[in-house]
Amino acid sequence: MVVLVLASHIFPSKNNFIKALMKKHPEITTIVMNVNSKKTSMVLGEREQVLYGKGFIEDTLCGKVFRISPKSFYQINAVQTEVLYGKAIELADLKGKETIIDAYCGIGTIGIIASSHVNKVIGVELNRDAVKDAITNAKRNKVNNIYFYNQDAGEFMNQMAAKKQSVDVVFLDPPRSGSTEEFMNSMILLNPKKVVYISCNPATLERDLAYLVKRGYEVKKAIPVDMFPGTEHVEVITLLQKA
Repeated sequence: MVVLVLASHIFPSKNNFIKALMKKHPEITTIVMNVNSKKTSMVLGEREQVLYGKGFIEDTLCGKVFRISPKSFYQINAVQTEVLYGKAIELADLKGKETIIDAYCGIGTIGIIASSHVNKVIGVELNRDAVKDAITNAKRNKVNNIYFYNQDAGEFMNQMAAKKQSVDVVFLDPPRSGSTEEFMNSMILLNPKKVVYISCNPATLERDLAYLVKRGYEVKKAIPVDMFPGTEHVEVITLLQKA
């Protein structure tokens, strides 16, 4: 999939460009034009136009097929992603009766992969396009015990806690900036027995773990996974339990 980000919807010689690109790279299956006229740190804008193909690609991960759209997050190292998610589920030590939350769930990868190990999965994601893909992915993989919500995960957990609802495990895989105190306070209010925190930034992971430890959780185990060999970047899976 190729995503072209332009400042304007005007694209002279668009068809000639597509033909030349496809001739040089016949492995491309879809081309999408994204329009972003704003001068901000955000790469992608709201408007999209499919120039070639279906507008999405698919990949197989841990035996499940996932649809990936231009605005959806997906780990780029599929081989190590299987290790990452496999270890995360292993750390949770699921028995089959749990209700879990997949916070920052994206296109539903962790929740869908974990669905066969639990009773119920709740996926929460703020990105509307990612949630659409997540619902499609659950149907594609015939997963019937997962429910997706297009909402801020912290607000969602606050609402659950207000209704006296509970979950057994929370999986969270936040961006490099880490989680927020608001999110973690909501999670603490929901009182899960276990938290599986997947982090791509050791500095924000250390900060967030310290916050959770001060509020009744205990770090049980941490496993690094090398997602980008030859670089200094590493993902870390951490299991926390109620002290």
